[in-house]
Amino acid sequence: MNLPFILDVALGLIFIYLILSLLASEIQELLTTVLQWRAEHLRRSIEILLAGDAQNSEKPEVIQLVNKIYGNPLIQSINQEAKGLLATLPRKATWAIGSFFSLFRKSSSRFRKETVFGDQKRSAPSYIGGESFANSFMDTLQLPVLVKKLTEIRLEQFKNERLDDIRQILIQLQVYINNQELSSEFATDIATDYKQLELEYNRITDEFNKDKYDIYMAINRMRDSLDKYIDSFQANIGNHEDILDKPLRELKFVRQDIFADAEKAIVLGGLKPNINEIVKSIKKGSDIHGEVIAAIQDKDSETYKKVQELIDILPDSVVDSIETMAKRAQMRAKSTEEGIILLRKEIENSFDSSMERAGGVYKRNAKGVAIIIGITLAITANADTFHIINRLSKDSLLREIIINKAVQVVPQGSNASDMSKVDPNEILKEVELPIGWTSANVQQQINVTKYRINGLPVFSVLSMIAGWLVSGIAIAMGAPFWFDLLGKVMNVRNAGKKGKQAPRNQDE
Repeated sequence: MNLPFILDVALGLIFIYLILSLLASEIQELLTTVLQWRAEHLRRSIEILLAGDAQNSEKPEVIQLVNKIYGNPLIQSINQEAKGLLATLPRKATWAIGSFFSLFRKSSSRFRKETVFGDQKRSAPSYIGGESFANSFMDTLQLPVLVKKLTEIRLEQFKNERLDDIRQILIQLQVYINNQELSSEFATDIATDYKQLELEYNRITDEFNKDKYDIYMAINRMRDSLDKYIDSFQANIGNHEDILDKPLRELKFVRQDIFADAEKAIVLGGLKPNINEIVKSIKKGSDIHGEVIAAIQDKDSETYKKVQELIDILPDSVVDSIETMAKRAQMRAKSTEEGIILLRKEIENSFDSSMERAGGVYKRNAKGVAIIIGITLAITANADTFHIINRLSKDSLLREIIINKAVQVVPQGSNASDMSKVDPNEILKEVELPIGWTSANVQQQINVTKYRINGLPVFSVLSMIAGWLVSGIAIAMGAPFWFDLLGKVMNVRNAGKKGKQAPRNQDE
């Protein structure tokens, strides 16, 4: 037994493994498509990410939250589906098959009317980028809505505090006017001007709530209204300078102290809630959460329903995770907008890390499925490794036919991209491989050894079973592995032939 002989047998065996691996790959890809394993694994991984662990991933609130994320337009736009009767027929067939198999593994936490993807969805994306998930998740959390609502609440408080400051000044003035027994007309003018200021402040907050302008414009308009009120107050001084001088100075102090700088007024009023405060607004039991809920007077309003529904379905693990990420983001953020951007980035990084781990789990699961498919295919095709080696080592004609076919399929210099050109079905038609359940092939397997137990070929059967297992594991290693190995063995074989020819040429 020399090296060329061993290489020829190895080439034949590797070539058969390659053909069977290609068939197994097609079968596994078909099953993956029909049963939507990638999409389902992605969905399960997201549930585990949000729940914190696999055990809590079956909780109804986790399922509802993931359903909401999957219902987001950003995620729905990723899931491209064919349109038209002919184009959708294959997909409907795979849905039917997938739905049938899902009956045996449906989660107890899902309603019967739901599919594995929730809300009657028959398909879902098999890949979601970190940025898309972060944007969808932030949108589902409705953080912009909470930011707006929290700002509205605090602007209302800011307005009331400023009006109360002015009211206290006027109350002291009113007491002095009453003691001095001045004309009621003078007091009425001052009260009328205050009522006008109050109306203007109310209009400013209402228009801000209707998104007519931003918080900076609201503060500047409040400042301008106060300036106009102070000017009117000063115009009424007349002969009452001794009475109105002190209140006027106090009003100017309020204006200077609060409204001299819009940014300062916003900070003092907390009118730009930081990202940590925003996240706390969705945490049950927190002061800010109570502040938001208490401020929404209309319990039938769309805003109240959205906020309450979101808070009800948010698992504690999700809130805790977001709060931790928000604290990290807040340490680096200089503004609310930057805080939201940093929080989005934190969520994106967390998702990417989780999906990287989930990808490893999927690969391990896929390898397990590949082994099952490989062993099943080996049994179905009766691909017994030991019998194949025995036939290749004894049948020189068979060995030569398979090697010639291997040379045609994998020419010298080919790479993995050429593997797609290999048609296993065509090769199986052209070459009679030492596999299959033909009577001649089975007879050769049975008669591989003459040892019998009570007349039964027990050792031959055990050898067949062991051969199937070896073939199944080899098939599971994948077509790319065998294609690459086949090319390397052929290069070694060709190099050996050239080495033999060289001395002969020199002798001539």
